[in-house]
Formats: sequence, structure tokens, C-alpha cells
Amino acid sequence: MDDLFNNGPMQLGLDLPVQQADENWPPNPQEIREELQAILAIAKRAQDCCPWDAKTFKFHKTVFPQMATWLPDDERDQLRFEFAQEVERIELLMAA
Repeated sequence: MDDLFNNGPMQLGLDLPVQQADENWPPNPQEIREELQAILAIAKRAQDCCPWDAKTFKFHKTVFPQMATWLPDDERDQLRFEFAQEVERIELLMAA
């Protein structure tokens, strides 16, 4: 059933617009690879302090491993391992 303003179909019983399929789904592994490698490169360049503010650092610690899930297993594991090493090193820098 359409709403009063004719904005398109509504979800049954919830009166919420039906979400359209995302054109970018599933994620493009090459785009994910490039983004993860860019984040890792920034982390590796950090010499005396964290390259991100605390909120962004926490975000990357959470999201990086999740994004890597979309890559082949061996590449996923290697990127996660390298990033975990850099996170540990950066946390030591932050504690100093």
C-alpha cells in the first residue's frame, strides 16, 4: 500500500518505506583491499603518536577486521595480522 504522499510502497504493518537494494552490494573486494591497505599504511607510518584521534582509532580497530572478511581467507588473515601488530605498537606509543 502506498502512503498518503505517494512516496512508494511501504513495509507491511510498519509504515516504513521499503528499502531499495544497494547497487554496491556485495562489496567490491578490490575497493575493500585498497581501503584496508591505505589504513594499514597510515598505521605503519606512525612513529611517535597515534595517527588518528581516539574515536577514529577505536573505529578502525573494530571495522578493519570486519571489512577484511570480504577478502580471500589468506589475504584476510594476513591483513588482520599486520593491522593487529600495528594496533599493538600504536597503543604502546599512546601509553608512553
